[in-house]
Amino acid sequence: MNFVSDPDITVKIDKMKRRVRWQEACIKEKAIAQTKLVINDENTDNPNFSFLVIGDSGCGSHLKHHPQRKIAEMMLQHQQECSLILHTGDVVYQVGSREYYHDNFISPYREFLVGGENPKQLEYECLTFKLPFFLVPGNHDYYDLPLIYGILAQATWLPRRLLRGRIDLDVGWHGSDCGDAYARAFLDYLVDIKSQTNLERHLDTHYTTKHTGDRCLHYQPGKFTRLPNRYYTFRYGGIDFFAIDSNTFNQPSYIPDTEAGKTKRVQLLARQSELEERENKIQSAMDRLARHNPEDAEQLDDYYAKLEHIEESQRDIEKQLNKHQEITDWEQLEWLKASLIASWQDKTVRGRIIFLHHPPYVTETTKWNQGQTLAIRDRLRQVFDDAVKNIGALPEGRSVVDIVISGHAHCMEYLYTKDTGYADSHINWIVCGGSGHSLRRQRREGKVLFQDADLDSQPIGQSNLYLGRNGSGKDKKRPYSFLRIDVQAGNKPQFTVKPYVAEWHQRQWNEYALDPFTI
Repeated sequence: MNFVSDPDITVKIDKMKRRVRWQEACIKEKAIAQTKLVINDENTDNPNFSFLVIGDSGCGSHLKHHPQRKIAEMMLQHQQECSLILHTGDVVYQVGSREYYHDNFISPYREFLVGGENPKQLEYECLTFKLPFFLVPGNHDYYDLPLIYGILAQATWLPRRLLRGRIDLDVGWHGSDCGDAYARAFLDYLVDIKSQTNLERHLDTHYTTKHTGDRCLHYQPGKFTRLPNRYYTFRYGGIDFFAIDSNTFNQPSYIPDTEAGKTKRVQLLARQSELEERENKIQSAMDRLARHNPEDAEQLDDYYAKLEHIEESQRDIEKQLNKHQEITDWEQLEWLKASLIASWQDKTVRGRIIFLHHPPYVTETTKWNQGQTLAIRDRLRQVFDDAVKNIGALPEGRSVVDIVISGHAHCMEYLYTKDTGYADSHINWIVCGGSGHSLRRQRREGKVLFQDADLDSQPIGQSNLYLGRNGSGKDKKRPYSFLRIDVQAGNKPQFTVKPYVAEWHQRQWNEYALDPFTI
């Protein structure tokens, strides 16, 4: 039995639709677009603005230090100068359960929340942000926990080995209930409004503005900061932002029964055996460590993270090896395509940013060639290709989107694609997944990405900056990070990216900023 379970894509889609009462009769009659919002901010038309980016942050304090809280404290220094915050997902580890929203989200970000001076009194279903805070769900925000593990995790007599070291992780009685905790915390959870009269009153109170001609949700910082859906769009300073739920189009393709497919299957089976062997070695090493020893505690933290990623890699391999019906959330992808086309047809729009959880391009050692990484890349390529066919020739020096921001890989990275042969060429890709959880190293294969993940074929991308775990032993460094992005005026806007770092080294924090770069 896997420690966690990842619900089927069809289940995720169906349950999320029910929670927001997707396109029910009353909503249709009022012609409400449930994928759009307008921010109540007098500065929304200012072409010069800044925003912050964080991701993969939702951990608690396990080693007498708290990376997520440290990053939040550094972010506060920019709160007055920035217009909004983007979160790339994995809001609460390990299984997005409601028990951990206080410790792993509310408390770390309390200064950004109305009533945050008394965080213990805040209910996770009733959060209101002072500064616009826009999120997308990560895979951990959807994970569920088999009941038996929930029971065992609470049994103090349980031998640690029975849960293979995971008893010290943030696991309560529950999983996320297929993203229900996330939806209750951040979405406009309309299904709880039982009376038709109350529903209409709610819609007439909070869906009172228009975006590109459609009636939609009025996002009011300090008053009403729910999101209309798991994916949505908004505009700020002439930039269109598109928030995407990548959990519903990341299914790896089944390997075909061809000669090349047979070779691939042999490679994956060998990899599977290697991962099982590594898992056993890590568990044996963990049994020799004492958590009360500070040095051992940090090593245990690394081992916990390795076990988690081994399990995720095993799940990714199983999806490729086992025959399955390939399911893709084409409804969302068709929405993204249509939204991109509409954005390019609107002459008032200066630029476009997509943010999602899973990275289409990354060189982090555990994610760069996973089946789901390649699946996300292929799906976005198809969307971008189809959009460009409808848009026509793009202005010289422009790509279909300016920046794609993701998380999932526990690092901070900036990549740029060359000519890929598709409409995802010449795009800036930023990974911001190092804002709290355990960090990962860069792959040994190098900074250049190739068209074929396993062969040195056509080079299609280059990693220009990577920040993750580095060093070993006493010289091991853990540089947690967040980004500030300054947007400048102009028909082709410039984006100045400023990485900020809180580095944990020899049980001390070192704060610093990397040199900014402009894209």
